[in-house]
Amino acid sequence: MVAELNRTLEALQFAIQMEIDGKEYYLKTSQKSRDEAGKKLLVALAIAEDVHRQKFESIFETIQMKQAWPPIKLPPSAKGIRTIFAEALGQIKPGSRGTATEIGAVDKAIDMEIKSYDYYKSQSKRAADGAEIEFYEAVAAEEKVHHLVLLDYKEYLSDPAAWFVKSEHPSLDGA
Repeated sequence: MVAELNRTLEALQFAIQMEIDGKEYYLKTSQKSRDEAGKKLLVALAIAEDVHRQKFESIFETIQMKQAWPPIKLPPSAKGIRTIFAEALGQIKPGSRGTATEIGAVDKAIDMEIKSYDYYKSQSKRAADGAEIEFYEAVAAEEKVHHLVLLDYKEYLSDPAAWFVKSEHPSLDGA
């Protein structure tokens, strides 16, 4: 039992650090971005990472005090990452392509989200407690959404005109 709790606490410390690193990266990258929609998206991702960190810290403290995983869920966000990105893009017109630096930064963010997803999925498989499994699965699902939104953003930066055609589904039916 003690070994399992220690493993759980170590996993939580690692998760806390991943979320701190993710938040810092998103904030730093948002400040360098020339794209307004991208800035909003990256700040929203930083906020999401901070919510995760806070939950992990709360769980860590509870486990230290009670020696058990608490029944905890992620709060439903009032406005999802996809919605924030869609609203930000709806306020701008197609422009020039993103720079190689911006696209590279998004590639790194995509890689971070994949690693986070993989880590949380592996923790859910190692967990014995139902609440722990459920929590890690929920965080993994959010990281998957972040990954998909970042892929969409990369496509937007790489070829905005094609992205707008794809996302707006225009029709050339002659009507």
